[in-house]
Amino acid sequence: MSADRAANPARTLFATVLACEAIVIALAIPVAVSIMDVDGGTAGAVCGGLAVACLVMAGLLRFPWAVAAGTVLQVLIIATGFMVPAMFFLGAVFGALWGTAIWLGRKAAAVQAR
Repeated sequence: MSADRAANPARTLFATVLACEAIVIALAIPVAVSIMDVDGGTAGAVCGGLAVACLVMAGLLRFPWAVAAGTVLQVLIIATGFMVPAMFFLGAVFGALWGTAIWLGRKAAAVQAR
């Protein structure tokens, strides 16, 4: 384990949430196109762009602003529910996981500070 990960134990949890979320939002593309009759270009641009943004954000977690940007990303992913209604639920689940990661990260930082 690197010293950087030991300094911020929540970073791995944040990255895991974002990576799993990227997979789910990418899988929403064929659902939007085939079931919800959304234009393929629109679904690909919105969902694909958000999937890439999740992966990029997972790589940027070393910066202090990344958690706030990840929170904005969670809201955008919930908003994809307007294309695929199931994403309202899935986005809320990932948002809850993101909030839990923030809470656990603060708790772990407080323990390390002691």
